[in-house]
Amino acid sequence: MASIEFTAFARNTEGRGASRRMRRTGKAPGIVYGGTVAPTPIELDHNALIHALRNEAFHASILTMKIDGAATKVLLRDVQMHPFKNEVMHVDFQRIDENRKIHMKVPLHFVNAEVSPAVKVSGAIVSHVMTEIDINCLPKDLPEFIDVDLSELDTGHSLHVSAMKLPAGVTVVSTGKLDPVVATAVVPKAIVETEEGEAAAAEGAVAAPAEGEAKPADAKAADKGGDKKDEKKDDKKDDKKK
Repeated sequence: MASIEFTAFARNTEGRGASRRMRRTGKAPGIVYGGTVAPTPIELDHNALIHALRNEAFHASILTMKIDGAATKVLLRDVQMHPFKNEVMHVDFQRIDENRKIHMKVPLHFVNAEVSPAVKVSGAIVSHVMTEIDINCLPKDLPEFIDVDLSELDTGHSLHVSAMKLPAGVTVVSTGKLDPVVATAVVPKAIVETEEGEAAAAEGAVAAPAEGEAKPADAKAADKGGDKKDEKKDDKKDDKKK
């Protein structure tokens, strides 16, 4: 797990007006709560915070917040963004207790899809049904992300949560379905239609007689009958002329 540190400053002013003034000076308002200490309003450098939020690990790691010379272990719990500006309106952090389990969402990283039977043999597309998962663990066991191995995924099949290999000390928090689908493999429609068209064309080629192939006996008889009729017509024309 990465060790990420950031600096915050205690603030004495609260309210919308104070927060607006703070944002105009390049600061972002926030709060840190939890543990045995009362919630503490804080402010952070806005640009540094925006940069930190681009790091996936910042959202799913134990962070070290330095404030007034003291270091506190916290988790990022909520970020409120402006509706259309790249601006943080408010950010929440939670203090952690090393001896108490925490409930977190962590990202999923999908690996080995290119060597799976679905992709390598059938040319299927792997769909990531879930991109993050709820877990429960002690702070020391919190992973930045969880790898999802797709090496055995086959066409038309799905990978469920129960088939994932979880890090030691980590359990999945079930919500809704007991064993939800994490990823599935489907062959693109264009490939299916191309294969069906090739199969139909092959069947048509087998059904049609090859060029130069001998005609059936009844077809030959029909041709001979037609030739005889044509000869009789020609004889009658010659008799009339005489």
